[in-house]
Order: sequence, then C-alpha cells, then structure tokens
Amino acid sequence: MRVLALDNFITGSAQNLSSLQGNPDFEFRQADVNHGVFIGGNVRYVLHFASPASPPQYDANPIHTLKVGTIGTMNMLGLARAKSATFLLASTSEVYGDPLIHPQPESYWGNVNPIGPRGCYDEAKRCAEAYAMAYQRTHQVDTRIIRIFNTHGPRMQISDGRAIPNFMAQAIRGEPLTVYGDGSQTRSICYISDLVRGVLAALERGDELPVNLGNPEEVSVLELAKAIIRLAGSSSRIEHRELPVDDPKQRRPDITHAREFLGWQPVVGLEDGLRQTLAYFRSVL
Repeated sequence: MRVLALDNFITGSAQNLSSLQGNPDFEFRQADVNHGVFIGGNVRYVLHFASPASPPQYDANPIHTLKVGTIGTMNMLGLARAKSATFLLASTSEVYGDPLIHPQPESYWGNVNPIGPRGCYDEAKRCAEAYAMAYQRTHQVDTRIIRIFNTHGPRMQISDGRAIPNFMAQAIRGEPLTVYGDGSQTRSICYISDLVRGVLAALERGDELPVNLGNPEEVSVLELAKAIIRLAGSSSRIEHRELPVDDPKQRRPDITHAREFLGWQPVVGLEDGLRQTLAYFRSVL
C-alpha cells in the first residue's frame, strides 16, 4: 500500500519525515486541506488528522483551527466521497469539554464553552464530527470517528505546549516544572504505539459512530510532574501558576466500546511510555 501525506507545516515539521526519505511507498506534498486537495488515481483511505492540537497552537491560530475542522473536513469528506474511500476523522476528547460525567463514554454530549478561548478547537472538532455523520447519512460515505485522549511519544515538538513536552523539556534543562492550578486536575496518558494500533483497528473494524481511544489509567497533573522529575533524574522543583480558563478538571476515557467492538486496549504502561518519550527529548535537547 502506498501512502500520500499532506501537511502545511503550520505545526508539523519536515524533520519528522526524514526516516521515510527514499521509501518508494511514501510520498509527501506540502498542501493545505482548507484549500481543497485534488488527487488522481484510486484512494482507499482518507485519514483527516489536520489541526493544531495544543492550546498554545490553537490560541495562536484560532481562525485556521476553525477552518480546518469545518472547511478542511468538508474538503476531505468530498475527496473520500469522490474516491469511494473510507474516511477517518481524528476527533478529540476535547469534544467533552470540562466533563460533568466521569469517565467519559461516547454517549456523553459534553460540557463545552463555545465562546471561551478553547472554543475554536473544541467546536471545530464537534462540527467535524457532525460533518462526518452528515456525509455518512446523506452520501453513504464509509466514515470513522476516533476521539483521541492525551497521547505522547517521540517527535512531539519541544514547544508543543502540552503538559508532557513542557515537563520533560523543563526537567532535562533543570528548570522549574510549571503546574497550573494546584495540579489536582487529572489526565489519562496514552503512548503513541497504542494509539496507532487503535487507529488501525477503527479503520478495519469500526463503524460510523465515535469511539474513544486513550488510556483509562488516570493520573493527576502534579503526580505526572513528579514522575517525570524522578524518571529524568532531575533536580527541578515544581512551580504553580494560575489555572487557564476552561481547563478540564478531569479527563479519562471509558474505553468499553473500543475493548468490546474493536478488540483494542492500551498495553504500554504510563512510566514505560514516559521513559521512551523522555529518551527522545534527551536526544533533541
């Protein structure tokens, strides 16, 4: 199978593709899905992962973030329809907002502030899901929706802005780890290899309804910071700052549907995954 990758590098990096140079089954084109994409020949799958995904990224590009979740999604669905291809949308746990139900099942509609600073990302993804369902119902496009919870791994940007890249860069440099609020807010951390297996399972065995992909092992942000300091052998201290607006207090996926329907669950433990990501950050800092 040949893979064609598209990216406009608004948040990505050409360096991440270096290991694929010379591979005859891989092709890259610099393109913006908001402007439409025209591809000749047969297409079996369209995987729509395009979007800034961390608060600093979408804070800096709110209009682009809204466009890629709406116009970009419509363009990619149009491509899938024209090619009779299976379409997969990379949605997010952010569709649940600051959840009032814990853990979050796919049936939960969420608690989202549409006009808050996170609204450009949250609502773009919610609209993207609505587009996918509309194309499935109206044009019978074979669609998938995966709701991705916090995931980490090699090749993340040092300046990504999310907790794990921030903490690891700070710990390696010996800088204070910035924990927002008192650190009692929780996250569920999935390693990238587990997520990739989940994406492939959704493509092969999923249906049009959303499915949560994430690790149900819950950890507080303060516990996460302390674990990274210990694993890095760092002398960094923890520094508390004001909690951002609409920052979720709890985040944990209910993966019952993924276990029963896709036969998928994560297998990489929290510390094993953190060690692998930490090794990558050491190699680039």
